Amino acid sequence: MLEKLENELKLRGYSPETRKAYLKYNKDFIFYSRKDSSIVTVDDVKAYLGYLISDKGLSARSINLARSALLFYYNEVLGKGFVNIKTPKIAKKLPTVLSKEEVKEIIKHASSRKSKLMIKMLYASGIRVSELVNMKVDQLELDKNTAWVRGGKGAKDRLVILSEKLVKDIRKYLEKHNSEYLFPGRRGALTTRNVQQIVSSVAKKSSIRKRVTPHTLRHSFATHLLENGTDIRLIQELLGHADLSTTQIYTHVSDEAKRKVKSPLDTI
Repeated sequence: MLEKLENELKLRGYSPETRKAYLKYNKDFIFYSRKDSSIVTVDDVKAYLGYLISDKGLSARSINLARSALLFYYNEVLGKGFVNIKTPKIAKKLPTVLSKEEVKEIIKHASSRKSKLMIKMLYASGIRVSELVNMKVDQLELDKNTAWVRGGKGAKDRLVILSEKLVKDIRKYLEKHNSEYLFPGRRGALTTRNVQQIVSSVAKKSSIRKRVTPHTLRHSFATHLLENGTDIRLIQELLGHADLSTTQIYTHVSDEAKRKVKSPLDTI
């Protein structure tokens, strides 16, 4: 029933995670409405979204995702032209950021060489966990302290930085390496869930009481670059953000940058 939707998502280069979510919400909606797609109305969509809010208690982010999934199918695939479907605003929460000492603490508590390298890679380059698990050895440019992310979010390639310390560690690691993936699993690439569990487990072993995920290391990478005076547009490029406004959240997080600002009273 949803073959057209799945095919359109593939043609437009949507990630496997997005395809899975869009298909899920559309299947759920069909079961909820018990209507053929040809007679579905705007009111049916609104009723379903209201049900997700009141009965299922889903977050604003999930409601917005469900709305996007339904509108993609009924407007982009079936050409319905549904409009004026409002959803709750997503609360803008400031990301959790680790201090440099806390990053050191996490790296120190990683129990294996591979885990330690993955954590260093996430922090040193600011890449997403999905980009880490799909990173292949031939994407590394170790002589230039850089690597290429292929087909990142939005199906875009981009150049990311590696630290000199990390490059030395990777060179040693690759001496006895026989996989195309930089961090292989038992069958090809690791899953993002594997890495999330590793990072969470290592953080719990340390003295850090913050909730730490692979994305926390990405947030920390961006914030620390900003505190060191790196231009925000360069940080945008390194993170692979399509919109500068996404990167600008780090200007609200960086306490160090605020401390460097001099009061005008001190200048008179």
